[in-house]
Amino acid sequence: MTDLLHTLALPLSYDYMLKAILVSGVVGAVCAFLSCFVTLKGWSLMGDAISHAVVPGVAVAYYIGWPFAVGAFATGVLASAGMGFVKRKTKLREDAVIGVVFTAFFALGVLLISLFPSEVDLRSIVFGNILGISDADVRQMLIISAITVGVLGLRWRDLMLFCFDANQARALGLNTTLLHLTLLALLSATAVASLQTVGAALVVAMLVTPGATAYLLTDRFGRMIAIAVGMGLGTSLVGAYASYFFDGSTGGCIVTLQSLLFIVALVFGPKHGLLAARAKRRAAASLATP
Repeated sequence: MTDLLHTLALPLSYDYMLKAILVSGVVGAVCAFLSCFVTLKGWSLMGDAISHAVVPGVAVAYYIGWPFAVGAFATGVLASAGMGFVKRKTKLREDAVIGVVFTAFFALGVLLISLFPSEVDLRSIVFGNILGISDADVRQMLIISAITVGVLGLRWRDLMLFCFDANQARALGLNTTLLHLTLLALLSATAVASLQTVGAALVVAMLVTPGATAYLLTDRFGRMIAIAVGMGLGTSLVGAYASYFFDGSTGGCIVTLQSLLFIVALVFGPKHGLLAARAKRRAAASLATP
């Protein structure tokens, strides 16, 4: 028993693991909070686009010696503006616009990294490198996370109404353009904060899965936020801790746990789960049968 407890406590004896677990928990909770608005707005593809669009910004920032967050945020906003411009000026569907723009940005990032391989580690950008995160990156992540949580906490009702029904929000006098830009900016900033944890490839899962899971479990937005944040925080802490024993990707462990919880909610959700839906159909059929 003593040996088992010693083995289980072993990851907590290393400073780099403690840092990784704590950083993963913060990022997981913030991404989960934002994921509720992304899910309600139907912006899962937008989250995917922005998480990939920041890659060329990281490459350029590393090359010229700037903090990677500056370049990543700049290209994230630029990609969002580009998608909005193409959407307004053409008759293309939104999913086509997003697909074209984000793949173009991601391809540009891969090209820049291949041209300057000594400047940027492609693997750390795409898949994350939480175990090698520096103190400066931790401070940057905490600042971005605090700003994101602060904005969401202050404007969550307005953002909720905008995500649910932009026309109604406009009719009530809300500045929907400002709310739209605010949500895009928060997506870009959160994608930057999550790069070190799960990388560009998996950040979209953390920006969608907790909110989608909570959506299956409740019809109240406040409760949805609580469930999503609890799930994001818990899976990130456990996933980062478990990655030590699996000797595997921290981001992969976190997202796999979140995906498993989504499957459980999909099957056993009390209102929107598959079993509940089947029970409702059977009840309706029995009532309709004379």
